[in-house]
Amino acid sequence: MKVAIVPAFNEEKTIDEVVKRLKKLNFEVIVVDDGSRDKTYEIAKKSGAIVIKHKKNKGKGFAIRTGIEYVIENLPNTKYIILIDADLQHLPEEAPRLIKKLEEGFDLAKGYRSWKDVPFRHKLGNYFWSFLFFLFFGKYIRDLGNGYMAMKLEAAKILKKVLGGGYIIEAKILKECIKNNLKLGFVPVTVKYHRKSRILRGLKIVFGVAFWIIKEGLKYRLFNK
Repeated sequence: MKVAIVPAFNEEKTIDEVVKRLKKLNFEVIVVDDGSRDKTYEIAKKSGAIVIKHKKNKGKGFAIRTGIEYVIENLPNTKYIILIDADLQHLPEEAPRLIKKLEEGFDLAKGYRSWKDVPFRHKLGNYFWSFLFFLFFGKYIRDLGNGYMAMKLEAAKILKKVLGGGYIIEAKILKECIKNNLKLGFVPVTVKYHRKSRILRGLKIVFGVAFWIIKEGLKYRLFNK
């Protein structure tokens, strides 16, 4: 069985299309409504998804954790899990390419964007994160901030314990993959931006993730010599 976990916060405009396009690809779809104030829950339910609702917004990482815990407890025949955002930034139709990477023997398949499609400040932030990640963890990640990925159920069971928070979630997952010697594969994916982040918010994200990489990287270096 293939399962798609879709963390969603106020995504009533796109969630119906995301769910229906994933279901056409024979995915069981789990939408985790992370405290939305709009009709995300109702629309996702009507579209045929399994929907879990957080009463309060907890962040993308906790939403993914909720989805994975549901899969482990209720869908034991699951073999592969994909993580995809609810805003149609990534194409559901490219999910099979991530699954194929897992079938080749990788534990986690991560999407990476073509830099020509990425705004300059996003590019700069990712270069900065990738440099820091390589410096501390010894693994170069081409597009560290991209959240479109797939994992085997066994990998999900290992990773779920560290899931939490917001924009550090991708770095957390990658760090845990390295710590547990999980095999990482990379797949080119399309990206379509439907809204732009404000510069101050973007800077907050860039330096917040950078701080986390440095803090956790120092711990990793100290205890993994």
